[in-house]
Amino acid sequence: MTQLKKELNQTSVWSLAVGAIIGWGAFVLPGNKFLPDAGPLGTLIAMSLSAIMMMIIAKNYGVMIHRYPKAGGEFTFAYIGFDRFHAFFAAWFLGLSYLSIVPLNATALGLITRAMFPGVFQQGLLYTIAGWNVYLGEVILASASILLIAYLNHKGVKLFGKFASLLALVLVGGVVLLMIWALFSPIARFSNLQPAFSSSKPPLEGILAIIAIAPWAFVGFDTIAQASEEMNFDVRKSAKLMIFSIIVGALIYSLLTLITAMVGPWETFIVENANWATGSAVSVIAGDVGLLILGLAILSAILSGLNGFMHASSRLFYAMAKTSALPSSFEMLHPKNQTPTMSLIFIAVVSLIAPWIGRAALLWIVDMASVGAAIGFFYTSASTVVLAHRHKEDHELQSNRFFGYLGSLFSLFFVALLLIPNSPVSLQLPSLIALGVWSVLGLVFFIRAKHYRQSDELSLSKKFRGEA
Repeated sequence: MTQLKKELNQTSVWSLAVGAIIGWGAFVLPGNKFLPDAGPLGTLIAMSLSAIMMMIIAKNYGVMIHRYPKAGGEFTFAYIGFDRFHAFFAAWFLGLSYLSIVPLNATALGLITRAMFPGVFQQGLLYTIAGWNVYLGEVILASASILLIAYLNHKGVKLFGKFASLLALVLVGGVVLLMIWALFSPIARFSNLQPAFSSSKPPLEGILAIIAIAPWAFVGFDTIAQASEEMNFDVRKSAKLMIFSIIVGALIYSLLTLITAMVGPWETFIVENANWATGSAVSVIAGDVGLLILGLAILSAILSGLNGFMHASSRLFYAMAKTSALPSSFEMLHPKNQTPTMSLIFIAVVSLIAPWIGRAALLWIVDMASVGAAIGFFYTSASTVVLAHRHKEDHELQSNRFFGYLGSLFSLFFVALLLIPNSPVSLQLPSLIALGVWSVLGLVFFIRAKHYRQSDELSLSKKFRGEA
């Protein structure tokens, strides 16, 4: 047997997407980004608009998954809509996006433990990189989490799916429980949500500053495309699962922002608790029990991100190897578990390097990962438009054409915000340098992928479509 197992049910796939969308950032951004930039109402507006934009893009994913339910997702979509060069380009930058988020989540364990268990893992100071102290204790913690998730992914997609479902239940349930607690707390009040917008920026500017990070905030729903070959249900349901995961993701971001802002006048509260406003708010509302619930939710979010993006990365590399875009060893499946062994080993090894370079340096790489996500969004949306022009008799493609154009425009808008200087989220110089290095590496790999470049179109097309 040389194929991936079809063992992922709808709950597992939805859990995969939600867990990938909601990471550690959802628990720190309310006090560090959302409220300072946009205020409570501004954040809710921005999240709603961002979710709508992402759901339009997700609709395009649904159209493409319906036609090409293959591991590789955007890699396949870009080839079908354009050509092999565009496919490699899309996959190379999407691979960076997925791969970088794996160690980012692992090192987030150290970040959160510094706030919740100060001094416990900050043992054995090794050195300082870009102002970030690297501790042996945190390196061991991050490394152990990477190895654990790699092992679970290796053991089979069925176990992976069950683990994803458990984590999503704890994550979503924990945040909802804390919101209910806040609603019945005598300390948290809706009157504390004034002013509705931040006084540091005009309302429109603040809302745009939040919308600008939408690719980073919602990246993860697209991991469903990478799992499409392993679904044991009608793939046409994937669009609804993606849309539902985006709605839940926006809800989680919004609830955590409200919890943070309802404790005391929010502008004063986030300044007085600048280290971690959300954690401080939960502590005020629910004490140690609340912090325990919050800790479990954060742990689930971090492990969900690790789990989801390791799965997505390995399937992308597996698909690229099947077309000779990467070495054939990445295509190798475990004889019993039918999981891409070499891809998982590669991801684990690369990720294990990250804890040693410090989180500050790692963030330079992750900052440019949003570019990769937006590129994937663009090629998926644009491919639906191209196919609509090719197949004028296809009712689904014709009815989706408007959403294809919209999704393409939204994606280019996100790329522009990241690359145009002085935009709210423009990449800083270290991130631009890292992006340049990754681009050069991609060119080198493309040149070395001789079989991929020189294969005749018929045989390459069969490989992409899973016919060879």
